[in-house]
Amino acid sequence: MQFGELEGTGFDVIDPAFGACFVGSARVERLWTGSRWAEGPAWFAAGRYLVWSDIPNDRMLRWDETNGVVSVFRQPAGNTNGHTVDREGRLVSCEHLARRVTRTEHDGTVTVLADAFEGKRLNSPNDVVVKSDGSIWFTDPDYGILSDYEGLRADSELSCNVYRIGTDGALAVVTRDMVKPNGIAFSPDESILYVSDTGASHVPDGPRHIRTFPLNGAGEVVGDSSVFATCSAGLFDGFRVDTDGRVWASTAEGVHCFATDGTLIGRIRIPEGVANLTFGGAKRNRLFICATTSLYSVFVTATGSTLG
Repeated sequence: MQFGELEGTGFDVIDPAFGACFVGSARVERLWTGSRWAEGPAWFAAGRYLVWSDIPNDRMLRWDETNGVVSVFRQPAGNTNGHTVDREGRLVSCEHLARRVTRTEHDGTVTVLADAFEGKRLNSPNDVVVKSDGSIWFTDPDYGILSDYEGLRADSELSCNVYRIGTDGALAVVTRDMVKPNGIAFSPDESILYVSDTGASHVPDGPRHIRTFPLNGAGEVVGDSSVFATCSAGLFDGFRVDTDGRVWASTAEGVHCFATDGTLIGRIRIPEGVANLTFGGAKRNRLFICATTSLYSVFVTATGSTLG
């Protein structure tokens, strides 16, 4: 089953539930191209615009839904990677260069939320999500300090962990047992934390999967984690969850969509490797896809579980 007018794009329906995520006229659109490595899209509903990272070019870009214009949002940008929007509509960003997580306030000033743990510098915060209670959860692999391409080469002082910034500002480790934690998201009811591990990028036979961590009402990990899905095309990087609990994940061939039990139900084919994605638009039913050099989008019948 295929739709679309853009060469190299389309839809592979494995389960009818995936076909139901699109109307018959659905097509993938390329909104802009010109990045070196596009990452970390975040949607701002009030302004009707999308912000994303072009990591090697050390800039953040802005796409305006009202006129389709792309402009530079911030440069230099600290080699930012993942972004999200908090419950007050502020931008939360992961910065490779300064090895920190920051928040851009409504007046444009930047607040440092985390840059060290137990006196040691973070590696290179990668992706971030905000829970409904206001706590901020992020991954910290070492990609940004492995070379000077997406940050600054440096020695790692900490293992590659997942962290939570509490509402009191305290930083705590969520898990230490991942090789290279990368994408991160919650289930719609926040009872499950999803984290991708892209350890296979540098470790032979390393992980290339998404794991689930059960959470209690206080937002604490309870019980053992389990593998939700293993990537069949490259590695899972960023991903998002819709209101029905489906997981939409980036891969080397596009976006893979998984049912709540981890079954692959379909693919959106993109002619470039996908790094990250998010839901946006007035009804949170437009999927924005950052794929290597370009920004793509497609309207779906699904709805993103959260903004950002």
